[in-house]
Amino acid sequence: MTTYDAAEGTHFSHRDVEPMTGDLTEDGIAPDELRGLFRDHPSGVALITADSGSGPVAMTASSLFSVSAAPALIVFSAAEASSSTPALLEADTVVIHLLDEATHDLAILGATSGIDRFADRAAWARLATNEPYFLAPERRIRARVVKKVDAGAATLFVVHALESSNSSAAEHDGRPLVYHNRTWHVLGDHSRLS
Repeated sequence: MTTYDAAEGTHFSHRDVEPMTGDLTEDGIAPDELRGLFRDHPSGVALITADSGSGPVAMTASSLFSVSAAPALIVFSAAEASSSTPALLEADTVVIHLLDEATHDLAILGATSGIDRFADRAAWARLATNEPYFLAPERRIRARVVKKVDAGAATLFVVHALESSNSSAAEHDGRPLVYHNRTWHVLGDHSRLS
């Protein structure tokens, strides 16, 4: 496990979600139009886990992206309707699992409503810092929540990467999992253009 020299972040609660600013009164494109556009825009897949004290939660996210290397900042969003969002709003830290072909089942697990995502006790454990994490993914990041922003029907989380783990060889050889047009796909040599 690699530890980064990171300053302590500020602790937040659901009351600390910052409101959106700017004028959103101008008519925008319709929700179905936006969904249609992004349905054809592929994205990587991650599983976010946390425990705010009321038990572990997990959520599949395709909204994850890195915004800064120094400091190491990552952003993801959680829909207001997600059962994991209340716990994520209360959590100080999260674990981000970067998923690949071999962990496709975890993407499905985190995206399925109404189930106990932690029922298989052999599939997960806790870090020394008490965050829940799944054992199968080779790459994960422990991060501290540093900002939460109201983003319409979702909350945007900005997190500071504190530690990373990569149990594979120096270069990851798994085929990345991608979400496109409501379906799971993998990238590999067959999809390379040049």
